[in-house]
Amino acid sequence: MSAQQALPRPQPARPENSEHGALAHVGGVPVSTLSLHALIRKMLEDAPLRRSLNDRAALIFDCNGQGLSMNAGDPAFRADLAQADLIHADGQIIVAASRWLGGPVIANRSSTTDMFMDSLKDAAAAGVSYYLLGGEETVNAQCARRIVEIAPGLNVAGRRNGFWTRDEEDAVIDAINAAAPDVLWVGTGKPREQAFCVRNRDRIKAGWIVTCGGLFNYVTGDYPRAPMWMQEAGLEWLHRMATRPRQLAWRYLTTNPHALWLIWKHRHG
Repeated sequence: MSAQQALPRPQPARPENSEHGALAHVGGVPVSTLSLHALIRKMLEDAPLRRSLNDRAALIFDCNGQGLSMNAGDPAFRADLAQADLIHADGQIIVAASRWLGGPVIANRSSTTDMFMDSLKDAAAAGVSYYLLGGEETVNAQCARRIVEIAPGLNVAGRRNGFWTRDEEDAVIDAINAAAPDVLWVGTGKPREQAFCVRNRDRIKAGWIVTCGGLFNYVTGDYPRAPMWMQEAGLEWLHRMATRPRQLAWRYLTTNPHALWLIWKHRHG
């Protein structure tokens, strides 16, 4: 594929009030105000419909402090994020900021882990199929087993670990398309997962493509989640930094202050 062919098609500007709810502009990023449960309902209804009609897959990206920082400092990431059909509030700071800014208010935090876990039983009941892409092989396989235990009858259409070369990408796409999932969960971390989704959007046969970072590791318990009081207080990042300091301390210590500055800088829209 040539560089010109790989470029995403231009998208129309997203209206302030769309099928994805009103948009709260936080730190330079337009974030959907839909609640967690409304987002799940929309996914379970819209993804299988899109897939059955062979419509273009919807891109669903997340926004947190790291995302705000990367959006401001990484032009490639910013261009990829702009291709999303919906950006949801993965970080509590995004929800809180929408309340400070005086515009449309985000209903609540829709962390990708909660979005995934809370959808499992309803997805099983509705026959909505999932494909898990990302993580180490043992983690990916264990996650697939775990979610079927949680939601018997869940259709895991396929799975693959997150390690492949650019030369192997066609084979990765072929495997996804053979499974034709309603929802493709892509967990390879920012900015790789966004770049993969945008680059291959028009080749992937799925209803929704949802980026999910380290989701699979949280499902398996390899990455412990913060206590609920920390999640609700917007301190899950602190728990993550404390439990995985070598991997995350520098990231949070640099991106969180930058994100707060960006929220202040863009406070008037």
